[in-house]
Amino acid sequence: MKKIFFALAMAAMACLMLVACGKSDGVNNFTIKRGTNLSHWLSQSRVMGEERRKHIQEDDFARLEQLGFDFVRIPIDEVQFWDEDGNQLPEAWELLTNAINLAEKHHLRVVVDLHIIRSHRFLDNDNSNTLFTSEESHPGLINLWYQLSDVLKGYSNDSVAYEFMNEPVAPEHEQWNVVVEKVHKALRQVEPQRTLVIGSNRWQDYETIKYLRVPEGDKNIILSFHYYHPMVITHRYARWTPVGQFTGNINYPGVLITQEDYDAAPEAIKEELKPFLTTVWNKDKIREDFKDAIAAAKKYDLQLFCGEWGVYEPVERDLAYKWYKDMIDVFNEFNIAWTTWCYDGDFGFYDQRTESYKDKPLVDLLMSGKALGE
Repeated sequence: MKKIFFALAMAAMACLMLVACGKSDGVNNFTIKRGTNLSHWLSQSRVMGEERRKHIQEDDFARLEQLGFDFVRIPIDEVQFWDEDGNQLPEAWELLTNAINLAEKHHLRVVVDLHIIRSHRFLDNDNSNTLFTSEESHPGLINLWYQLSDVLKGYSNDSVAYEFMNEPVAPEHEQWNVVVEKVHKALRQVEPQRTLVIGSNRWQDYETIKYLRVPEGDKNIILSFHYYHPMVITHRYARWTPVGQFTGNINYPGVLITQEDYDAAPEAIKEELKPFLTTVWNKDKIREDFKDAIAAAKKYDLQLFCGEWGVYEPVERDLAYKWYKDMIDVFNEFNIAWTTWCYDGDFGFYDQRTESYKDKPLVDLLMSGKALGE
C-alpha cells in the first residue's frame, strides 16, 4: 500500500510540475497572434552608439502592449553581434537582452530572428552565399546559435523563440533542408524544449513551404512564410525593385493593371507587369496562395506564422488598406499569426524621430482583426 501511495504521490507531483511549467502535453505555451518587426535596429543598420541605444526603448514596448500586440520579432545580424574574428560585441548583446526583458515586462513574447549572417544574405541570389555552396559553413551557423543559446537559454520557453535564419535562398530546396536538420539537431541538444521558428526556402515563399522537410515529432516548432504579393501594390514606388517604377493606376481588388496603363509603362518593366494584366487579385487569391502553407501546418499539427508582410509607406493609403484588410481576414480565418514589416521603418506605422504615429489608421485596421472577447 505504501508503495502504491508513494507512486501516486510522485505522479501527482510530476503532473503539478508539468502544469506549472506550462508543458502538460510537452508543448510550450508560446502562442502568438499579432506582432510587428523591430527592424533596422540590430539588423540592416549602420547606426551605432548612443543613437542605436535610444532607438528601441521601454516606451516602444509599452506602446505595442497598449495597442494590442502580443509579440515582436527582433531581427539581428551577425555583424552586429560578432566581429570578423568571431569575438562578441558586448553592446548588441546587452541591447538584445534588455529588449527581451522589457518585452517580458510588457507581456510581449519575442522571436529572435537571425536575419543576416556573413555566409548568407537573402539579397544575394547567387554563389556568394557560401552557406549553400560549402558545407564547411554549416558549423559556423550552428556556433552562432550555440552562443545565442548560451545567453538566452535562461528565458522562459513560453516567452522567447528562436528563428533559425531569415529568408534562405538555397538554389535547391534540399540544401536548405540539410541546414534545417543540422541546426535543429544541434539546438535540441542544448535546448530540448525551446520553440523554434523554421521558414521555407527562396525568401520564405509561400510556394516553397511544401518542399520544407520539417523535423518529425517536434511540436515546439512554428512554420513560417513571408508574403508581399502582389508586389506592384506592396512595393509601389520602391526604387530597389523594377515594379516600383510603375506609376500608373492600380485597381484592387480585381485585375490590377489595365492594358492602357500597361502600354504606357516603361519598356524595361513590362515583363514584370504582365502577371498583373490578367490575374484577379482579391481575398480569394490570397487564400489560394496560402493553401500550401496551411496544408503544411495542418499536416504537422504546428502553428503557422507569416513573419513579414506589409506595404511600402509612400503607397496610396486607400489602396494599401484594402489589401491589409483582406490579409487580416485571411489570417483570422486560418488562425495564422503575423508580424508586420514593420514598426518604425519604411513600411512602418510609427516614427521614432518625431515620436508620433505615421499611420494610426493602419494600426486601428490591424487591431480590428481581434477575435471576439480579446
